[in-house]
Amino acid sequence: MTVTRRSAIGLLAATGAAAIAMPNVARGATGNVVVIGGGFGGATAAKYLRLRSPELSVTLIEPAEVFYTCPFSNLYLGGLWEFEAIGQRYDVLASEFGVEVVRDRADDVDVVARTVRLAGGASLAYDALVMSPGIDIRWDGLEGYGESAAGTAPHAWKAGPQTELLRAQLEAMPDGGTFVMVAPDNPFRCPPGPYERASLVANYFKTHKPASKVLILDAKDAFSKQARFTEGWAALYGDMISWVSRSNDGRVIRVDADALEVETEFGQRIRADVLNVIPPQRAGLIAERAGLTNNSGWVPINPATFEAAAAPGVFVVGDATISAPMPKSGFAANAQGKVVAANIVALLEGREPPRPSWLNTCYSLVGPNYGISVVGAYRLVDGAITEVVGSGGVSPVSGGPEFRAREAANTFGWYHAITNDIWGTVW
Repeated sequence: MTVTRRSAIGLLAATGAAAIAMPNVARGATGNVVVIGGGFGGATAAKYLRLRSPELSVTLIEPAEVFYTCPFSNLYLGGLWEFEAIGQRYDVLASEFGVEVVRDRADDVDVVARTVRLAGGASLAYDALVMSPGIDIRWDGLEGYGESAAGTAPHAWKAGPQTELLRAQLEAMPDGGTFVMVAPDNPFRCPPGPYERASLVANYFKTHKPASKVLILDAKDAFSKQARFTEGWAALYGDMISWVSRSNDGRVIRVDADALEVETEFGQRIRADVLNVIPPQRAGLIAERAGLTNNSGWVPINPATFEAAAAPGVFVVGDATISAPMPKSGFAANAQGKVVAANIVALLEGREPPRPSWLNTCYSLVGPNYGISVVGAYRLVDGAITEVVGSGGVSPVSGGPEFRAREAANTFGWYHAITNDIWGTVW
C-alpha cells in the first residue's frame, strides 16, 4: 500500500494511535518482564505485553501516582485547560490488563544479573527489561542554569511542579511585560513544543494581557513546522511574538536567573519579566547508571529491535533513544512501545522478532482553533530506521481558517485517543 499523508492520518484515526503494522498476536510467552517508566513508551509496552501474551508477568515501576503529560501541558500554560486534565492514572492498566504497578523509583540495573534495584530497597529479577526513562536536564549544559535557577526561571519541560510554577508566573506578570523563552539546540524532547508554548502563551496574553510580548531566543536557525507557526503567529497575534535565530544572535550562553536576565553569544543582555529556559537534555539518569548511554547522553539502540546497543535484551523506548529520523515525541514512544512488546514476546517464545514499522504524527496548536501537523511513517531499510518516501509531510501553508479549525479538532482527538489507548482514560 502506498502511504500518503491523507491515508496516514486516516489510519491514525482508525487505529487509535497504533503503529502502521502490528504483527499477529502471540499467546504462548511466559516469564517476568519489568518496565521502568510509566510514560508514553513504558505504559504502552506494559499494556501491549499483556495483550499479546496474557501469561506474562509484567511489572511497571513508576514512582508517580499520576503521570502528567507534556503533550497538552501548553494548554494549561495558556489558560485553556486545568492541570488535572493532563493527569493520567494507572488504575486501568492494573485492573483491566493485569499489569502490576509498583510505585517506586528504579535506582540501578544490573544487566548481567538481570535485576532492577528499587529506591525502597527491593530487587526485581527479569527475563526481559523495558526502559522508558524519558529525559533529564543537563544541568551543566548552560552556564548559570542549575537546579536552583529552575526555581526562578522554570524549564517546565517535565510536566509537574515546574509547569505549575511557570503558569503562576504568567498569571502574576503585569500587562506590558515580556515572556522570554530560551529554546535549545537539537536534539531535545518534542521539537515543535517550544513554539506551541509561545503560541498559547500569546493566546493567553491576547485575552488577558494584550500589551505583553513573547520573545523566543533560539539556539537553532530553523525549527519544526516553522512556516506554519510563523504564518499563524502573524494571523492571530500580529507582532506579539518575536523569534530570534542563532544567526541573528539568538543563542543564549549564560543565564542569571536571579536577575531574570540572559546573555547571548554576541554579548546582548536581555531581561525578562517571566523567563522560561529550556536547557539541553539527555536520557533519564537510570539509563546512564545502567551503562546504556554514549557520550551524547542518549541511548544508542539496535533499530530492528530497540535493544540497547550496550546491553542486548534491554529494550529502550521513547525520548531517551537515538532513533532518528523518528522524533522525540509521545506518539513515537507509543509506536515504539507496541513494537517492542511484539519483539519481547517473540524473544521469549524463541522466534525471530517481526519486521517493524512505525507511525508518528505531531499536532500543534497555534491557537485554540488553529492547528498544524506533521505526519511520518518509518520502516527498517538496510538495518536503519528510514522515513517512507511520500508517507506524510506537513500540513499546507495557507490552509485557510476552516482547515486550521479541523486540524485543531484533530489535535484534541489525537490526545483523547492516545491517552485512552495507553492509560484507558475516558473523556
